Amino acid sequence: MSDLPARRPEQRASDADRELVAEDLRDAFSEGRLDNDEYERRIQAVWESRTYGELDRLTADLPQPLQRERRRAEEEQQKAVAERRKRELREYLDEWQAWAGAAVIMIAIWGISSIASGELRNFWPIWPIGIWGVILLVSGLGGRDKDKGKGV
Repeated sequence: MSDLPARRPEQRASDADRELVAEDLRDAFSEGRLDNDEYERRIQAVWESRTYGELDRLTADLPQPLQRERRRAEEEQQKAVAERRKRELREYLDEWQAWAGAAVIMIAIWGISSIASGELRNFWPIWPIGIWGVILLVSGLGGRDKDKGKGV
């Protein structure tokens, strides 16, 4: 019952507390830790319990349920994946921000040199801007395809 907040045994338990203990007992029964009679007896006692201490005694001899540990591990893994995706998106957007800044600088250089020469010069920024943009697009699409291949 480590999911419950710090509490005193004499404090009154809520229906949510009783449901959590009943879930632990169902898990223990499905794992083969309790026989049918003991399971039924303990479930009856769960709903008759009034305090945390009474609930604690019903699961004191049982280990942490495997299903809860699995759910917790899955939740942590999903959280890590979400954080990784968020970080990768931020990095990708930062790359586009650098691309836009460089594009503005190159176009400004081209514009100033065209004004200084008195004629429109060949628009050379199209090559570095275009190549860099294509690379960013391909890397962005490639990253999504990589995640699809993993089933993520």
